[in-house]
Amino acid sequence: MPIKDPHGKQLREHIIYLLNGGGAHARFDDVVKNMPEELRGVKPNGLPHSAWMLLEHLRLAQWDILEFSRNSKYKSPEWPKDYWPKTDAPPSTAAWNKSVQQFRKDLKAMQEFVTNPKTDLYAQGIEFPSAARREKPINIGGCTAALARIVTK
Repeated sequence: MPIKDPHGKQLREHIIYLLNGGGAHARFDDVVKNMPEELRGVKPNGLPHSAWMLLEHLRLAQWDILEFSRNSKYKSPEWPKDYWPKTDAPPSTAAWNKSVQQFRKDLKAMQEFVTNPKTDLYAQGIEFPSAARREKPINIGGCTAALARIVTK
C-alpha cells in the first residue's frame, strides 16, 4: 500500500534528481565515458586516488547504501578497508567495464526503490549502518568530481 505523504512526490523527485547527478560537479556517465584506459590506474600529482580507486569506491559505497536501504538484516562492510580496491589500477579493461556496469545497475535499483510508492522514506527505528556513523561520510559527488579532474588533466 502506498505511503500517504503530502511531500512524498517532491521528496522522491529531489532524491532522483540527486541520484542522477543533479547539483554535482560532474555526472558519472560523462566522466567514465571519457576516461582514457592508460590513466585509470594513475594517481595524478597531488591526488591520493586513481580513477580505478574512485570508481570502485563509488560502486562499493553505493552498493552498501542500496543494500542497507532494502534489507533490514544487512550488515555493512568494514570501514574503511572494504570500501576501497586493493590495487591502484584495474586488473583488466573487463574489470573496469564490469565496475561501471555494476554502478549503473545499482543506481537504477536505487532509483526504483526511491520511486516505489510503497517505500517509506521516513521509516523510523532503523539502525544506521557503519557508513552513516563515520566521521567522514562517503561523498559520492566529490568522488565523481575527482574522477572528472583526472580526465581533464
